[in-house]
Amino acid sequence: MSFYQPVGNEVELFTAAAGNGLPVLIKGPTGCGKTRFVRHMAEKLDRPVYTVACHDDLTASDLVGRHLIGPDGTYWQDGPLTRAVREGGICYLDEVVEARKDTTVVLHPLADDRRELPIERTGELLKAAPGFMLVVSYNPGYQSLLKGMKPSTRQRFVSMSFDYPEPEVEQVIVQKESGCSEALAGQLVSLAASLRNLKDHDLEEAASTRLLIHTAYLMASGVSPIEACRAGLIEPLSDDAVTVRALMEVVYALFGESKG
Repeated sequence: MSFYQPVGNEVELFTAAAGNGLPVLIKGPTGCGKTRFVRHMAEKLDRPVYTVACHDDLTASDLVGRHLIGPDGTYWQDGPLTRAVREGGICYLDEVVEARKDTTVVLHPLADDRRELPIERTGELLKAAPGFMLVVSYNPGYQSLLKGMKPSTRQRFVSMSFDYPEPEVEQVIVQKESGCSEALAGQLVSLAASLRNLKDHDLEEAASTRLLIHTAYLMASGVSPIEACRAGLIEPLSDDAVTVRALMEVVYALFGESKG
């Protein structure tokens, strides 16, 4: 089973929701472990998981399915949502607020006690198989009036808020995931804490746990700490050269190296 370090009662909450056929909404910043948690829970519950990365051009047909033309004529192909409904799996919609409102409306009859999916193009009314679970996630920091989740949709879900772990827990995660030493994991977590205090300085997002793991991988492959931090952590945070230089000063201070 893939590694996941619980930071609260999220495993128990998800398990209870799954046992009662309730849909789950996970809110949290980029790189805090939302997707890893869903994958871990799918393995724990022994259910297939179909992940969809939502975007502006995502249509209901992308989720439900469409007719295609093959050698023997026209045939129907299920989309990931329909496959999960048929198989009793988990359909995970990542960054669901990025999808158009007319697309997410198709979720409504699956996210209440009906647990059914009407497939208009085939005339089928598909009842969710036992075990089916709808899970969606988004980053509240990216919400706007145009991309917020409608209350009529949000109130159908059991909601869980994720954030970056406490330093002691984050250190364990970085060490376990990357295989780096305890001391190095501690240094990277300390660096992240310093960078997160600068979040309002032209940064759209804070330094994520995911970026810390990427940086640890680079170091383990022989990249110097300074260059690993630059490529794995600092450059992904900003495209602004002045901001990058300011963030690198924090790296130099921690790892005891100068720009020269």
